[in-house]
Amino acid sequence: MPRGTARKRFTYSRWDGSQSGFELDAYDVFAELNDDLLYHGDLNAALRRMLQQGFHDRNGEELQGLKEMLENLRRRRRDRMEQYNLGGVYDDIAQELRDVIDLERSSLDEMREEARQSGDARRQEITEQVADEKQLQLDMLSPDLAGMVRDLQNYDFTSSEAREKFDELLDQLRQQLMQNYVNQMSGAMQNLSPEDLQRMKDMFSSLNEMLEQRQRGEEPDFEGFMDRFGDFFPENPQNLDELLEVMAQRMQAMQAMLNSMTPEQRAQLQGLSEQLLEDMDLRWQVDQLGQNLRQMFPDMGWNRRYDFYGEDPLNFADAAAMMRELGDLDQLENLLRGATNPGALAEVDLDRARELLGDQAAQSLERMAELTKMLEEAGLIEQKEGRFELTPRGIRRIGQNALADLFKKLANDRVAKHELQRVGVGHEREYSTKPYEWGDPFNLHIERTVRNAVRRTGGGTPVHLTPDDFEIERTEQLVRTSTVLMLDLSLSMPMRDNFLPAKKVAMALHALISSQYPRDYLGIVGFSEVARELKPEQLPEVSWDFVYGTNMQHGFQIARRLLAKQSGTKQIIMITDGEPTAHLDAHGEPFFHYPPVRETVDATLKEVMHCTREGIRINTFMLDPTQHLKAFVEKLTELNKGRAFFTTPQTLGDYVLVDFIEQRRTLLKGRRAG
Repeated sequence: MPRGTARKRFTYSRWDGSQSGFELDAYDVFAELNDDLLYHGDLNAALRRMLQQGFHDRNGEELQGLKEMLENLRRRRRDRMEQYNLGGVYDDIAQELRDVIDLERSSLDEMREEARQSGDARRQEITEQVADEKQLQLDMLSPDLAGMVRDLQNYDFTSSEAREKFDELLDQLRQQLMQNYVNQMSGAMQNLSPEDLQRMKDMFSSLNEMLEQRQRGEEPDFEGFMDRFGDFFPENPQNLDELLEVMAQRMQAMQAMLNSMTPEQRAQLQGLSEQLLEDMDLRWQVDQLGQNLRQMFPDMGWNRRYDFYGEDPLNFADAAAMMRELGDLDQLENLLRGATNPGALAEVDLDRARELLGDQAAQSLERMAELTKMLEEAGLIEQKEGRFELTPRGIRRIGQNALADLFKKLANDRVAKHELQRVGVGHEREYSTKPYEWGDPFNLHIERTVRNAVRRTGGGTPVHLTPDDFEIERTEQLVRTSTVLMLDLSLSMPMRDNFLPAKKVAMALHALISSQYPRDYLGIVGFSEVARELKPEQLPEVSWDFVYGTNMQHGFQIARRLLAKQSGTKQIIMITDGEPTAHLDAHGEPFFHYPPVRETVDATLKEVMHCTREGIRINTFMLDPTQHLKAFVEKLTELNKGRAFFTTPQTLGDYVLVDFIEQRRTLLKGRRAG
């Protein structure tokens, strides 16, 4: 540490589960997939189910699944429609126009009263005549909104206050109408001037021109367009496609509001829109863009409507905002419903998702979107031709997880009082040492090797080693076991909830042998109506067969063939929940019959005799054994001198692993004694 640098102090405490700070990592995620992947044998389906259901991280924090999010989206949409109605869009505007008219009528009444009080008969006569004429004009206003606005635009107001209020209302309505097309636009939306309208018209015209250029096969000047009109688009689209999608979403929201209105309300609003946006060229540009966007985005939901049946009326501005919210809810729902893997969630607008669903959902979406990338970077999965597949590291990890689960349970249960010890890697230690000789396993004993070098050199640093200093740990003579695991894949296994425990045992046994006993051999045979060899890399995705039949005979044949090429002690571990109901006939064709017939039983026991003559022991683990299965296995063990275990899905792993380890230990003790 440099002089003068203050020493940092850290306080450590025992982990008690209450502290936070751990983050979700790839191995946590993979552990969540483990059982689902083992049961169904489909990585992509397991990812989809995890995505749908969610899970808890190691801190106990919930990552919401898409199923819960979709339910919340639908509930939010339902709550909006139960609370509001669109009658206010029409009623609110009509009421404000009536307020303008009432203000004008009050002004006319005040004008009459002032004329009467003036004492000027001529003034009074003219005033009465003008007031009566204007009152008649007000009485004759069109009953519909568009007509009323048109008549008032042509009306010469007496009240300057009424005129100002009417002009403000028109500006507000124009702004609200245009805001459906130019959502959240900055300064240009305030107090729409002729210059603002002209710039807006230029924007629509340029957008239509770019569409025409694309249709002709030309490359539009998107950057130039954004330089001129980028302030209209706070979404900051990065290319023309994104820009067009933004405009389509805005126009679709306006169309959804019209679709959700009654025919009368729709006619009123459409007429009002035409009256307010009286610039024919602007209306034409908007209509032209709308037609183009409908053709480009036919699945945008242009016919979508919402059935509002609540009590709270929405004014025009609130209704427009509500339609945008409902449109965003629909869009998010479609994206979540169509997500086939966590990576698809990268398309979600997290800020908008947070507004619609809350912080927890947005955080869950963000973390879920990273899962596949996390698994890829950890080397557990890889993408091939649009699908995810397990890597060799991922396959090993599944076995390690299965092994860890079973050993964790063993640590708690101590089944049948079996005592487990840590197993050495590839050899059995004797806890003594010897000088290294050429050809010895290089299991270097560091402490004694360094001591030899120090004694030879007389001390000092650095310590220089020579081969004469090397001292190694002695090891016992190695034993080798060759095992074939026969795994029942018949339809009864999943029907009786036996498949997942059996497959987990297979993965755990493979992980145990490959990591702790690398010189041992493990072959795997799956059997149902017929049998087949399974490679370790196939095991995670193996599922049950949708056929009837338990063909042990064929399984024993393949197991014998595999073990014939191996050395050492040979055994077959068979996991099954049924007696033999199938065998291969003289022509090599599968024959099935339930209950078992004598022919099938005899063919199976004949293979058992072949195994016995070849020195292969058969250890059978029976799940949910029936009386017929017990009788058959008793005959099998009588012929083969192997052992039989009557177990359950809950204890299967305990029995298989403990038996394998203890049998191996027994062999080692026998070799020592010899």
